[in-house]
Formats: sequence, structure tokens, C-alpha cells
Amino acid sequence: MGWWQVNADTLARSRFVLSPLAETFAGLKLLHAGVGAHPGERDWLRAHLPRYRALLAADPVTARLVRAGLGRDWIADFLTPTPLDGETFEEGVARVGAVRPEQARAHLAMSLAGPLPAELERDDLPERAAALLRYVWREAVCPDWDRRRRILEADVVARTVQVSRSGWAAVLDSLRPGTRWLGESRFQVNRHEYPPREISGAELVFVPVTPGTGWVSWEGRERYAVVYPCTGVLAEPSGGGRGVPSALGALLGGARAGVLVLLGAPLSTTQLVAVTGQGLGSVGRHLRVLLDAGLVERRRAGRVVLYVRTAAGDVLVEATGSAVR
Repeated sequence: MGWWQVNADTLARSRFVLSPLAETFAGLKLLHAGVGAHPGERDWLRAHLPRYRALLAADPVTARLVRAGLGRDWIADFLTPTPLDGETFEEGVARVGAVRPEQARAHLAMSLAGPLPAELERDDLPERAAALLRYVWREAVCPDWDRRRRILEADVVARTVQVSRSGWAAVLDSLRPGTRWLGESRFQVNRHEYPPREISGAELVFVPVTPGTGWVSWEGRERYAVVYPCTGVLAEPSGGGRGVPSALGALLGGARAGVLVLLGAPLSTTQLVAVTGQGLGSVGRHLRVLLDAGLVERRRAGRVVLYVRTAAGDVLVEATGSAVR
């Protein structure tokens, strides 16, 4: 397993960061795999996969670059620069395109665990990678970025509350398969057999993405990032309507029941609007009814007001959970 040695001060200084470039690279990984984990991903693939495959079919060099860069056990490092707080997509992708050609080839050889094929012995690989990422951003991510950003923000708020309630160990255990807190200042970041890294004193960021994927990246020994998928229902465009027990929907109405189910984790009104697709007025009315019924409660996290199920709300969801539509 791969693990990092990280002390308490480094964890305390760590933070969550949103990255349009990481979201775009996650989209590229999803296009490369061609298989969605839930209906939202499958709908997205149906809309964008044919044109993506046609693009690569017309450009065999870039197609080979993608296959080499997205190795089975290792992603070519130059494709995943460590995200910077507040960095725009263009600022991030410019870092990909500015990588030295010899460095890009070395990273690709590492991801392949062997020599480069002859067609990749060229100097324009960083520019080709940047151009492909710009295509994925422009065609498949940017048009939906506002909604994605709200979902990512919802995940960050929920994780931040989890840190305050349960500590960093609980958050690290739940980021993605293969991550867990091992104790003794050791954080397992994946299941691969790589040498441990001492990162105490470095900058550490956690970066959510909506596709169901993740990776780690670093720059020297100064900056490290863990990219992880949003939790479950938050990643799905129509998450508010899925997983609602039919009995609960009959009792409260499907939309209101969907809000109650989502509030197993703390969310703000704005985040509920983003996740459910309902209007602000509708979400506000559902919250007022649920508050009056004692099924949810309000909490404050800094300047944000969060809503979460009460014990009575938990009992109601669990009691009606045997019949799920």
C-alpha cells in the first residue's frame, strides 16, 4: 500500500480546494474508461463519448498519448499538476502545456512501466495533452460547471462539518476506496505498493470531483493533493429523487422526502437546490415543514446555515426504508 507520513500540524493546516482542471481530468478519465458508475454518468457518456472517440480516431498520436498517460497503476505526473486554490481552468491547463517535452516523455515512460512507443518520441506531447483537456472542458464540463461547482461546494461543507464532529481520521477513511488513517501519523492514500513519503510540513489539499474517480499528486516535497470523488448522491445530477423509500414518499411527497433523505449529511439551502434540482422557494418550503415537524434541525458552520436530520428524522427514514422505489 502507498502511505504518507503526515503530522497533526500538517493535517490541521490542510484545506479543501475546488479545481476546474481536476474536474476536467476526471472527465477525461471517465471518457477513457467509457463506463459510468450511475445513471448520471451514463447519461453524460451517451452525450459526449461518440464525439470524443471520433476525435481520437482522427488523431492517433493523441489517442496513444491518452492510453499511455492513463496507465493501469500510475498516471503520468505532468497530466495532473497539484491544484492551486482559486486557480482557473486556463491557468491550470497552461501548466500542463508548459511542461518540458523530455519531462513529459519521462512521466509517460513511468506510467507505461517501460519504453515509449516510437510515435510518442516527440516534443509536442504537453501541447497535445493541454489541447485535449481544453476540448473536454469546453465541450463536456464548462457548460455544466456552475452546477458541478455547487455540488463540489456541498461536499466540502459536509466534509468540513465531519472534521469538526468526528475528526480527520473519519474523513480520511471515507474519501475513496484505498484511503484510510493507519494511526501513528500514517495516511494510506492508495492500495499500490509504493514507498512511503514524509510530507509533514508540506502543503496538503483535498480536491473533490464529481466523477467516481480519484488520484494523488505532488510537486517536489512542498505540495501534495488527494483528489477524491464526491460522496454518493451528491455526484448524481438528479440525486434528490433516488433512494427515497416509497412509503416515505407517500407520506411526505416525493420531493420533500428526497430532501429529508439527503439530510443524513449536513447541507445548506443553496446546496440542496444544487443537488435536488428543485427551486429555492420549494426547498425552503420543504425545510420549514420538516423543521416544524421536528425531523430536521438547523446548525451553523461559520457563516453557513446547515440543515441535518434529527434523531426523529433518522427513525422515520429507517422505518420506511424497507420499500425503496
